[in-house]
Amino acid sequence: MTVERALRLMAGVVILLSAALVYFVSSWWLLLTAFVGLNLLQSAFTNWCPAVWMFQKLGLKRCTPAAN
Repeated sequence: MTVERALRLMAGVVILLSAALVYFVSSWWLLLTAFVGLNLLQSAFTNWCPAVWMFQKLGLKRCTPAAN
């Protein structure tokens, strides 16, 4: 698994978990969904995400660009 795939997996799991927590526990869990969304948005502009750093420390490799 690559860093990029792990990042998408983690974001998807956290958003689905947040949706379940909103339904079963409290609407305050929408703040977790907002946090994930804001983190994805800022990483699109800054090209930096704490989860990428964490996944690299765990030994996952980055995707390499495709050769043209």
